[in-house]
Amino acid sequence: MMRQSNLFKSEQGHIGTDESGKGDYFGPLVAAGIFLPEGQDKVLKELGVRDSKKISDNRIRELSKQIRDGYRHSIVTIGPERYNELYLNLRNLNRILAWAHSRVIENILEEVPCTLAVTDQFGDKSFVLNALMKKGRDIELIQKPKAEEDTAVAAASILARSEFLKRLYYLSKDFKAELPKGSSPRSEETGVELVRCFGADVLNKVAKRHFKLTRRILDAASR
Repeated sequence: MMRQSNLFKSEQGHIGTDESGKGDYFGPLVAAGIFLPEGQDKVLKELGVRDSKKISDNRIRELSKQIRDGYRHSIVTIGPERYNELYLNLRNLNRILAWAHSRVIENILEEVPCTLAVTDQFGDKSFVLNALMKKGRDIELIQKPKAEEDTAVAAASILARSEFLKRLYYLSKDFKAELPKGSSPRSEETGVELVRCFGADVLNKVAKRHFKLTRRILDAASR
C-alpha cells in the first residue's frame, strides 16, 4: 500500500482515535489514532476494517500492519506500572483516557495538519480538550457513542487492540504465565497464582490494581 502522504493533501480528512485494554485486568491501556484522508473510507472498508471487537485476534494483527504501513498514525501505550501510578494520582479512568487520546491526537498533528478529530464518548469532552497541548488547541473534537461506526475510529481500534495483544503476550512471557484478556474468574485464578509465586507487588507490574478483582485475588492468595 502506497504511503498516504504521496496520495492526498494532508489537510483533507480527519483523525479517529480509540483505546484498548480499559476493561482488561491484565496488560496495558493503549490508545491509538489514524489520519483518514477524505474519500478513503471505502478503501479501509474493503480491507475489512470495522470495530475491533467484531474481528478475530489473528485478523486484527494482519489489518493492523496494513493500516500502519498505509496511514499516518500514533499509538500511545501506558504499561501497568505507569497506569497504576496515574490512577493513584488522578483517581479517574476517564482522565487517563483523555490524556492518552490527547497525546495520540497531538502526535498525529505533528505530522499532518488537521482540524477534526472523532473519538468515542468516554467522559466529559473538556477532559480531552484540556489535556491537549498547544498543537491541538484549535482542533474540533467530536465525541459520540458507537464512534467505531466512523471508519477512522474503527481503524484506530484495530491498531490499539493489536498493540494491546502484543504487549500482553510479552508480559505473559516475562512472568511465565498466560495472562488472560478481560476480567473473569480465569483472571482471578491467574492473579492468585502470580501473587503466591511473586508476592502481592507483582500486580502493580501486570494488572490494573483499582479493579475490584484485586481485593478478591489478595484475599484468595492469603488463604
